[in-house]
Amino acid sequence: MWSALDKNVERWALLVFYTLLVLTMAVEVIRRELFAYSSVWGEEIVRYSFIYLAWIGASAAVKDRAHIRIDVLYNFVSPRIKAGLYLISDFVMLLVSMLAFYYSIESVWIAFKFESVTHGLRTSLALFLAAVPIGFGLVCIRIVQSMLRDIKDIRKGEAVYEGATLFESDDKK
Repeated sequence: MWSALDKNVERWALLVFYTLLVLTMAVEVIRRELFAYSSVWGEEIVRYSFIYLAWIGASAAVKDRAHIRIDVLYNFVSPRIKAGLYLISDFVMLLVSMLAFYYSIESVWIAFKFESVTHGLRTSLALFLAAVPIGFGLVCIRIVQSMLRDIKDIRKGEAVYEGATLFESDDKK
């Protein structure tokens, strides 16, 4: 069960938020076009679903090594140097993600402490602001997993995982 959760947690969360976004947006478009009425809550659900999609998608991209990077240099170096470059870039990305996680917790705490609520849904703003630390927390976990995978591959003498291409499924993740 842990393996299935580790492999698919971002996919499931992305599916839930994407479905929520699409269904709510469809309802709002129908309401606006047929009844000349739209709701504040629908717009908020779409907005916050999109925010969660972005941050959880960042974690999924790190997991698959599909995040944006300048990799032209990787094509001109040996596999051993390439592995070292991946480890260095992962380490720097881990430091930045840890800092972002730490500082994003403050806004969630303030919203929770002062009981801030959203305008339309009237629910705790902390619930939606939590998307940022949740996303960066998942990114940190995925970077550590990536670094451990790379270290294991280096010790075995194998090439490090370079990432899946678009729509490719790779079981080595």
